[in-house]
Amino acid sequence: MDGLKICILYELNEDEAPSVEPERAARNGNGRRPRRRKPVHDRDEIFEALTRLGHQPFYHALDGRPATLTAVAKCDADLIFNLVESYGGNDTRDMNVAAYLDLLGIPYTGAGPHALYLAQDKSLAKKIFAFHAIQTPFFATSYRGRLDHAHDISFPLIVKPASEDGSIGIDAGAVVSSVKELMERIHYVHEQFNSPALVEEYIEGREIYAAVWGSCESAEVLPLIELDLSKLSKDAPRIACRDVKFNKETEAYKLTKSAPAEDLDEETTAQIRETALAAYNALKLRDYGRIDIRLKEDGQVYVIEANPNPWLSAQAEFAMAAKASGINYAEMIARIVGLAMARESTEIRAVALARG
Repeated sequence: MDGLKICILYELNEDEAPSVEPERAARNGNGRRPRRRKPVHDRDEIFEALTRLGHQPFYHALDGRPATLTAVAKCDADLIFNLVESYGGNDTRDMNVAAYLDLLGIPYTGAGPHALYLAQDKSLAKKIFAFHAIQTPFFATSYRGRLDHAHDISFPLIVKPASEDGSIGIDAGAVVSSVKELMERIHYVHEQFNSPALVEEYIEGREIYAAVWGSCESAEVLPLIELDLSKLSKDAPRIACRDVKFNKETEAYKLTKSAPAEDLDEETTAQIRETALAAYNALKLRDYGRIDIRLKEDGQVYVIEANPNPWLSAQAEFAMAAKASGINYAEMIARIVGLAMARESTEIRAVALARG
């Protein structure tokens, strides 16, 4: 596993300059490299970890132009560390990038196109959960007057885009308690995101994150992480909205934090782990993922959604779970690389056997 050429593949935002690996960085007037800055993105932390592990990482940014996509075929990488979450400004096209890597025959980390598609379409994912007897909130989907699916749901409800992640479209107004509020929020989702609105029962309870890695029967759940929402103001809904997750200047961000879950008895912990594994495998996730769960006061476990290829910052919940199990950041990255390379070796052997 030593000395792999690893391409860190990511999408470039409009207001962002491409990352530059240290050996290509501009030097100052006396010929010395600039002082190393604290990593801004998880890709920079991954780059540093891969370097410490003895690999040869380099960056490649996709900016929506075909040239940056076709250049991936010529990057001569042993492995793609796939951090792509959109393509050309479209958040639903990350699965197309993974499918393209499959066509190129280049091994890559994380979920394949099937898993990315299933997890992206939240209403479809919930139907799959129901088929596998995985408890998830009752829901309905609505798009510009057309009702695609509907359980018999009751207020309060939470309304969000059916195909967005990263809490996009979720703020304090996402939780509604009347027909008027419901219709206004559905209209907001349609107009702002041109997306079907997912309307689901709001589950009051603890916000638990189950980090899972591996594939199929080898998948395992890391120590559970809880996002503590208890300090939010009484009139604020207990949800992981954009302010809570990303807007550092807001009161909601400052009053909430994630930490290893405490005060969970063995039976409840086992139930959450079993549910998370079932959800992970039902959507064909692999290598690493995060299952977001609501735990009601009566002990019922609800899967809210599954997140393939979650954020890998050292401060994020996945790395937090790895640390709680005694695995440091570099070891976590090494494990993800190892899982991807092992899968590639298995697939090559399978093809060889099929060809006789």
